[in-house]
Amino acid sequence: MSISDAPGAIPVESSQSALTWGPIIGGAVAATGISLILLLLGSGVGLTMVSPWQGQSASIGSLAISSAIWLVIVQWLSSAFGGYLTGRLRTKWAAVHTDEVFFRDTAHGFISWALATLFVAGFIALSLTSLATTGTRAVGAAAATAATATSSVSSNGNLSVSYFTDALLRPGKSQQRAASDDNAAIAEISGILLNGAVQGQIPDEDKAYLASVVAARTGLSADEAKARVDTVLKRIDDAKVAAQKVADDARKSAATTALLGALSLLIGAFIASAAAALGGSQRDEEEDLIITGGLATPTSRRSVTG
Repeated sequence: MSISDAPGAIPVESSQSALTWGPIIGGAVAATGISLILLLLGSGVGLTMVSPWQGQSASIGSLAISSAIWLVIVQWLSSAFGGYLTGRLRTKWAAVHTDEVFFRDTAHGFISWALATLFVAGFIALSLTSLATTGTRAVGAAAATAATATSSVSSNGNLSVSYFTDALLRPGKSQQRAASDDNAAIAEISGILLNGAVQGQIPDEDKAYLASVVAARTGLSADEAKARVDTVLKRIDDAKVAAQKVADDARKSAATTALLGALSLLIGAFIASAAAALGGSQRDEEEDLIITGGLATPTSRRSVTG
């Protein structure tokens, strides 16, 4: 029981602030160091799960879930270590009620966690800024090459549209392409495909016109030309659906990572506060043992506790 708990004790208001920045900064720095070590370790492990080769890389969902779980582990370990140091390194508050001591310890742990979070966020922001600067320079260096490629692609529309256009105009096995203006036919078909991409579908009259153009240009029969048009348009739709699925999977993974990241921060704040309260309580118990047992020696401490 502290002095203020004694019956008839007169409350004494301290002139000093209850906030002790030394242990807070020390715990925050320790938590930041642990976080950076674990984040670098997680990045190294994560890079082993990514591969440019087909079928040898983990899925986006697996990477997102693994990253989120690792963020929770990082928060647990760093917050517990930093919060415990914050509570253990503070000086003893004399003439303060035990409930107030508990509140101050948890508050110190929370502030230490918040400061460490700001440190880590600043480090990550600086790293992302550096990567963005490097990426901007790379884009600027590639702009001249891209301009040359764009000039050749822009004459026939989008690169993927040009590919599907060429597929439509491939001649039959025993037929030769008619001697006429190929560029005009390609441009017209490209316009139809681009309009269909913008509108989300190609009208039936455009499909019929495409089939007639294909039949005239390739020597295929009307039915064969229509079948080729339907096949190529289905390939375009499949490519569109696949791209949308990839984007939707990325959106879901980002949402899951964000939610679990927020949860990990809340868990980290709680663990830091609890660890600071534990460290402060053990620090006060150690000092009480020293005062009760005389000078601090292992023997005297054991005799007091026994």
